[in-house]
Amino acid sequence: MQAVYDLVDMIWIGFISPSAIAAMTLFSTFFWFVEVLNEIVGTSSVSLLAQSYGAADEQRVTKVASQTLLFKFVLATGGAILLALALKPLFSFFTSDTEVITYGLQYGLIRTLFLPVFFSSYSVNTIFRSTGDAKTPMKLLIVTAIINMVADPLVMFDTIPGTRIKGLGWGIRGAAIATVFSISIAFLAGLILLLKGKAGIKIRFRDFFHLDKITSYKLITIGLPAGLNLLLRNFSMFIFLRLVAIYGTKAIAVAGIAFRIYSFGMMPSWGLMMGSGVIIGHNLGAERLDRALKAVRLSTIDCLLFVSLIALPILLFPSQILALFMGGAPPSMEGISLMWVIAPALLTGAAKSGMWSAFTGAGKNQPLLIASIIGQWLIMVPFALIATLVVNAPIIWLWLAIVIGDLGELLITIILYNKIDWISHRV
Repeated sequence: MQAVYDLVDMIWIGFISPSAIAAMTLFSTFFWFVEVLNEIVGTSSVSLLAQSYGAADEQRVTKVASQTLLFKFVLATGGAILLALALKPLFSFFTSDTEVITYGLQYGLIRTLFLPVFFSSYSVNTIFRSTGDAKTPMKLLIVTAIINMVADPLVMFDTIPGTRIKGLGWGIRGAAIATVFSISIAFLAGLILLLKGKAGIKIRFRDFFHLDKITSYKLITIGLPAGLNLLLRNFSMFIFLRLVAIYGTKAIAVAGIAFRIYSFGMMPSWGLMMGSGVIIGHNLGAERLDRALKAVRLSTIDCLLFVSLIALPILLFPSQILALFMGGAPPSMEGISLMWVIAPALLTGAAKSGMWSAFTGAGKNQPLLIASIIGQWLIMVPFALIATLVVNAPIIWLWLAIVIGDLGELLITIILYNKIDWISHRV
């Protein structure tokens, strides 16, 4: 549902202009640099919470849960300040299009201001999932997505496109306001449920006023490889998008649409990876190694099956799907060619996600970092630089760098999965 909202959000923004889509695409790239902080603590918390819950250590589960929320909020506050100061220089680095920069600042500053709430809402969902309750965060996210989708056109447009319904006309600012409003509601609802003991644990409000050194250290160190992995991936996409910008604002817009579609297509496998990581952590904590191995196998198979259901329509109907995001305008050939690349990239990503659940559940995230460095930095980035700056090739060659890098990353993941002893790892 969250992914559906992201797609709908992009569709509405497409009615403003390609420059608005380009602005949102660039901000998303900058935003994910700060998201590294969330990834580090979030990955650590999944391993700590799941294994503690599997070992029936209720006191440790409660402590880790409260410390995760507090630590995330502190980190996000610092990250929000840095991102707010860097936004304008970052937009100017990518483009001289003043319309793109203006849209980007209007949208980005509002999203940045609510970064602590965004990070904390992720942790609320993680706590529920890691203690065996996947339904509550699902319900919260569904409510969030519905509020978002309803509010978006009402606050963005003077008159909602295709209707006579009057709106507030706040433009791209409205899209940002609808997002932070819905996320804030979901966060507060989830936090209240945790304080009332409606999850597998009950956290206490007074626990949010003291940072425990030992727990904080583990929250940083266990997930550090995963955070470095995300940082390197984001920086590689930063370079990739800068190369896309050489082909113009419309190329950035097309890339932004394709990346949203990719995120939507990957949702089943990311969800399965989250759930499998928790199950694997539970079973490693309970020393049920056979069940942990079975979870990895089933996760990989299921990821491929579910994602293939989305990849196939993308491959068969690329122009029709792209037209939805361009205000009904016919898509360019460069957009269609990117969709042809996104479909196989989805299947490659699905296979990676299934196998990655083994490492996240065990709290052994170094293999993910190694695979990412090789796939992104030794394959994708060099290929993209040569295709764009050396050969001056058509943009299709730049798109091909994505799937070639993903295939290399999958190959390294398979090798490391078979060579590294993750099954006996404890945190």
